[in-house]
Amino acid sequence: MRIRNFWAAILIALPLAFMAAFFLVPFLVTVTASLQTADGAWTLANYKKIVADSYYPGIFYTTFKLSLISTIVSFLIGYPIAYYIVNMVESRSARRVCYVLVIMPLFTSNIVRSFGWLILLGRQGLVNQAMVAMGIIDRPVPILFTETAIVIGLAYILVPFMVLTISSVLQTIDRSLVEASLDLGSSRLATFLHITLPLSLPGVIAGSLIVFTLAVSAYVVPAIMSGGRVVVMAMPIFDNYATLFDFNFGAALAVGLLIVTLILIALYLLFIERRGRSQIARQS
Repeated sequence: MRIRNFWAAILIALPLAFMAAFFLVPFLVTVTASLQTADGAWTLANYKKIVADSYYPGIFYTTFKLSLISTIVSFLIGYPIAYYIVNMVESRSARRVCYVLVIMPLFTSNIVRSFGWLILLGRQGLVNQAMVAMGIIDRPVPILFTETAIVIGLAYILVPFMVLTISSVLQTIDRSLVEASLDLGSSRLATFLHITLPLSLPGVIAGSLIVFTLAVSAYVVPAIMSGGRVVVMAMPIFDNYATLFDFNFGAALAVGLLIVTLILIALYLLFIERRGRSQIARQS
């Protein structure tokens, strides 16, 4: 028993030590730097600068707005794909092929994928040429270097995370519940809205949190797809660290972004919890 407890403690200690060394310690160093000046004096001036300057709150707003839109778009694209793979593809080998196709974009770097979108979304790109050929537009429209281009680039990268998270929950839904609903006369749409969708909400919630947090911290895609015309919070953080060498203010921006993100996630989870309680109260 003692030997088993010893090895159990080792297995727990190793990941804890890894998290402490590569997450907790760097995080504490960043927080400490954000509360200091270049001379090492303790101060809140870095955070006051963020609040006092209207430039940075605007960047916060743009960052979270684009992250929210990217999360919604990823859900609208990812849920049907996950539903199709789980419920429409019968063969296991075919499902594996589908999952490989879903995650295949992750095999290349964000830089390569972003430059691919530059070619597609340009004024003479394939998207504009196709819309002109189909008569949707008379002349090429500016898609590149806009917020729309950033959302397209982020959604393309983040949809696989949404698909994998939702499909993992859809696979656990008891098919007999769906069959019983259909046997009792419910339509497929009603069965989906009242059984499949509610039971898959844990996957939707988890997927949306993963996609949202990844979108908030994204740097490469917004920087390339916007051409510097649309600024998200990762850009000034990088500039303060790599260009201006103002590590203290860059750390304050990073910590501020983390704090606001955690607050929004907490409010989102609180809303989901209260909504679930209200539905249970109505049913009872």
